[in-house]
Amino acid sequence: MDSLVSSEWLAQHLDNPDLVVVDSSWHMPASGRSGREEFLEAHIPRARFFDIDALSDGTNPAPHMLPTAADFGAAMERLGIGRDDGIVVYDNSPLRTAARGWFMLRHFGARQVAILDGGFQKWLAEGRPVESSEPRQRRATFAAEPRDEIVTKQQLLAGEFRSPLLDARGKGRFEGTDADPRPGVEPGHIPGARNLPFSALYNEDGTFRSNEELSRLFAEAGIDPAQPFVASCGSGVTANSLVFAAHLLGNGSTRLYDGSWSEWGADPATPKALGPA
Repeated sequence: MDSLVSSEWLAQHLDNPDLVVVDSSWHMPASGRSGREEFLEAHIPRARFFDIDALSDGTNPAPHMLPTAADFGAAMERLGIGRDDGIVVYDNSPLRTAARGWFMLRHFGARQVAILDGGFQKWLAEGRPVESSEPRQRRATFAAEPRDEIVTKQQLLAGEFRSPLLDARGKGRFEGTDADPRPGVEPGHIPGARNLPFSALYNEDGTFRSNEELSRLFAEAGIDPAQPFVASCGSGVTANSLVFAAHLLGNGSTRLYDGSWSEWGADPATPKALGPA
């Protein structure tokens, strides 16, 4: 299974009992939308809802921080998602949150994880079948083992990583001309960071741009996508689109600053920069 699969491919493989479809839609609180509620109204047949909010470390003040391996593995088994299953993740969110689901599943050891190109938006536009309510229970085993691909605030402050930092937020938030949507978080960006808004990686229909276009976008941001870099964003969600795009280009060495700006910008002791990269 490729890392990026088409709606046509998924439609042809929906009956495969070893294939699990996962909806990881998430929306900003101010949007008034609920990924879970929309999932219950309509989703791809046999899909299971991957709740990004619930699948996080609730003891950490920063949002969406990764949970422990034990907690994640237990949650996947309750959802009926196995570590050795073929897994296709999609979303119905302008934030393209399938990339966060893809990253988390791979981070904790899933071996075959793909993103549905174009997500639920494209699936619906093509008139493909949907269903409602919760899926049937499914037995699964997920012995979670985290990969070494997370960077912490302390490591960044200590200068432990020489790799460039690439921020997936929009230009206004990155440069500090737009206020941060989270209370108590200052504007701006981590000094030295480059900027590539995650939305630039996608076509209007939600599909990923071609590899040639992705390479050009990275180059314009001052990043060599073939070399290691650290991805960041507002709360560790949209940065995963950068990680996935680099993955499509053959880079398996990208790291994620999971705390991202919601952690860095809320700390009065961290250095902050305003203006263009």
